[in-house]
Amino acid sequence: MADVVEKGLRQIGVTVSRPVLAVFCIILGIILIVFPALVGIIIGIFLLIQGVLLLTDYMEIRHQQPRQAI
Repeated sequence: MADVVEKGLRQIGVTVSRPVLAVFCIILGIILIVFPALVGIIIGIFLLIQGVLLLTDYMEIRHQQPRQAI
């Protein structure tokens, strides 16, 4: 899972070391345990960000491919 997060962050130009990412995940886990109503909001934000990353990745790949004559 950490590799997926690191790859997504690298795609948008953010680099984070594993210890920093681990501490962030622990803090986020504690917040979710204390405030369970935030689960839906956090999952929604995650899905929005992931969707944007996937769409931009697709558009970059499509833009780099040469057009073929019909």
